[in-house]
Amino acid sequence: MTELTAPKGVMEYLPPDSVTFVAVRNALAAAAVRGAYGYVELSVFEATELFVRGVGESTDVVSKEMYTFADRGGRSLTLRPEGTAGVMRTVIEHGLDRGQLPVKLYYAGPFFRAERPQLGRYRQFYQVGVEAIGVDDPALDAEVIAIADEGYRSLGLTGFRLDLTSLGDATCRPVYRERLSEFLRGLDLDEPTRTRAMINPLRVLDDKRASVRRQLAGVPLMIDNLCGVCTAHFAELRAHLDALGIGYELNPMLVRGLDYYTKTTFEFVHPGLGSQSGLGGGGRYDGLMASLGGSDLSGVGFGLGLDRTVLACRAEGLTLGTERRVDVFLVPLSAAGRARAVMVAGQGRAAGLRVDLAYGGRGLKGAMKAADRSGAAFAVLIGDRDLETGVGQLKNLVTGAQVALPLDEVVAAVLAAGS
Repeated sequence: MTELTAPKGVMEYLPPDSVTFVAVRNALAAAAVRGAYGYVELSVFEATELFVRGVGESTDVVSKEMYTFADRGGRSLTLRPEGTAGVMRTVIEHGLDRGQLPVKLYYAGPFFRAERPQLGRYRQFYQVGVEAIGVDDPALDAEVIAIADEGYRSLGLTGFRLDLTSLGDATCRPVYRERLSEFLRGLDLDEPTRTRAMINPLRVLDDKRASVRRQLAGVPLMIDNLCGVCTAHFAELRAHLDALGIGYELNPMLVRGLDYYTKTTFEFVHPGLGSQSGLGGGGRYDGLMASLGGSDLSGVGFGLGLDRTVLACRAEGLTLGTERRVDVFLVPLSAAGRARAVMVAGQGRAAGLRVDLAYGGRGLKGAMKAADRSGAAFAVLIGDRDLETGVGQLKNLVTGAQVALPLDEVVAAVLAAGS
């Protein structure tokens, strides 16, 4: 029989290392909650058309990386490769844009892209994202960036930087696009790159190949061709970031991998991660909602990669979370003791303790080994003789001290010891 393994490119987090993943996810989500963002649980798969229209046909995400399949009714569905388009569909479908604006939402979960797996780049990866929809205000852009920055810093990360640019809007980008297209026509590009340049010339700026990068010397830049409105928007954003004490580097070659970005565009980068250095990023997306059949409302958001943030924490030597998953471990020494241990376990869990017990009728030696492996601070031994007097033997697994204690006081004693 063939051995079953996880699909290639799927990153799994197992105890005890998974405590770091959980700590990263919770910290980034907590920063969004403090910004008054409400949680939305998104569909893991959507109509393929949503991503074709929302993300863009010229992107590698749509043209090469989506997991697309037909359901039993012949409909084309795709595992979500990113979160923003799904949030837009949800807002439109449920009329959230007809209420108070901006609509402020955050989400967390797995996403899927058929990429070549390597460290920091997986086919199933995890993100925390936020979207603020309905108001075009540089102060809102600054808030979104500040939430990401706060999330990273709350983990203790210090070695990252923020890259920032503006990609213009429907007024100035078409003019710039023509200038860029004219420049690119004079380059020695392979046929796939030339085709990409015809569909969306900005995508060429994101090409990482040295042969292309060398030819881009002297390329016209969007940041030098902004209209008055976009120039003012970008200046106000930078003033807000300066006031918040958030450092950044201007990176006019920053494009990101999705077509819907306008105006503010940003990426958090950690040089300690090598080639896969992007921790996460985002920007503003004027026109995206309208392109999906909704109101013509602007939005701004980000997607932060949990996998790469975990790697960044490890690169900086940060210890997050706690490996202890158990506060008290119950050791029944008889059938009657096991019955009472089940009751004590229920009482402890109801009081907020993490409780486990030795199942399967294992002996004292095996049960105590299990207690040590659990990382519990205390063990409670319950035998027939203890039950006759209504006590349990509470053992401190750190000091080795042991004391007889009434069983109805065990939970309170462990709680008091942990306070």
